[in-house]
Amino acid sequence: MKRGQKPIGNVRIKWSIEFAYAIGLIVSDGCLSKDGRHIIMTSKDRIQLITFNRCLDLNTKIARKYSGSGNMSYYTQFSDVLFYGFLLKIGLSPAKSKTISTINVPKRYFIDFLRGYFDGDGCSYSYYDSVYANNYRFYISFASGSEKYLDWLRNELGKYVKVRGSISRKRGSSNLQLKFAKKEAVILAKKMYYHEALVCLKRKRLKVFRSLDKIKAGT
Repeated sequence: MKRGQKPIGNVRIKWSIEFAYAIGLIVSDGCLSKDGRHIIMTSKDRIQLITFNRCLDLNTKIARKYSGSGNMSYYTQFSDVLFYGFLLKIGLSPAKSKTISTINVPKRYFIDFLRGYFDGDGCSYSYYDSVYANNYRFYISFASGSEKYLDWLRNELGKYVKVRGSISRKRGSSNLQLKFAKKEAVILAKKMYYHEALVCLKRKRLKVFRSLDKIKAGT
């Protein structure tokens, strides 16, 4: 770059449903390199990276990579000094997994951000109680290595969605989880998927709605 020349961003920095969703994905599966310009996204789901690129109107290549144990995943990366700086301002940083605390997301787009984070580091699961046969249990949870971040997420959900959940150590992992049980999980699911045409990971949405259908059928 020539002296005095301003950097040109690849990403249009403007809050929208798609932009907030992409920020949620970055908070969960993204990495800010230490060079101050590159953003890397990694996922086991190639469709997730295709969706990420579409949300930010990017045309970056999606490639494969393998861990030391031979596990395969996909990644995409791009350089954007302006967007990198924006991510720093809203609360991200390099090596964020243990240090992240709060993310400055407009209230209007918080749920879309949350849905992106759910598609990256969230899950839902359900089952019939082994003791009470007709008692169908349904949970939604979000994982993170940072307790401060989950505290913030829990407080924001308390304000905007009126659910509280609980934070605990994830079994078999060093990560923590913010978990919501049946009634709160139902409220949260309906909030996250407030419209049929929302950007999301379709397989996770389908799993959630299958659980909601079973709950509805049992009432």
